[in-house]
Amino acid sequence: MNTPAHLIFGAAAFGRPGQGRVTAAALLGGLAPDLSLYLMVVWARFVEEVPARVIFSEYYFSDAWMAVFAIDNSIPIWGALMALALWRRWPVLVAFAGAGLLHLALDLPLHGADARPMLWPLSDWRFSSPFSYWDRSHHAGIIGPLEAAASIALTGWMLWRFRSLAMRAGLVLLLVAELGSSGIWRFVF
Repeated sequence: MNTPAHLIFGAAAFGRPGQGRVTAAALLGGLAPDLSLYLMVVWARFVEEVPARVIFSEYYFSDAWMAVFAIDNSIPIWGALMALALWRRWPVLVAFAGAGLLHLALDLPLHGADARPMLWPLSDWRFSSPFSYWDRSHHAGIIGPLEAAASIALTGWMLWRFRSLAMRAGLVLLLVAELGSSGIWRFVF
């Protein structure tokens, strides 16, 4: 899924009106598994001046990048973090770890050749799904609109739940980013 959708889904599942720290943790948990990708892309593109096509056709699939992805996309690590949060009854950490696990659960069936190792340190195995949120040859023409529709519905529900103007504005910005990144306009027009 696109990262803005992960933030929307994470906030919908684990955010709590009137509990800003919990909701912020849910948003951060939705972002965390993709954060290394953004940081490495920015570094490669703007510091090392590597063309985007090289980043996404070579660097992304390199052993070095996959080693980083293995850590921040590790279901065992996120699961251990969730177990700790539940055991200690820390709602902020429950929201963070829960949104991170939700992110991974949604990524697992929607990444094909670009799949990340999600069982590290137990295994470097990667599940190459027949479905993709971005690759039209793997049903993105169906997945993309479903992702956008779910993001719209969840944002509408959260706009009803959350009364804070700042939260509502943030949700609308996330939805705009999701609709822009999902390419929904290709399907609409």
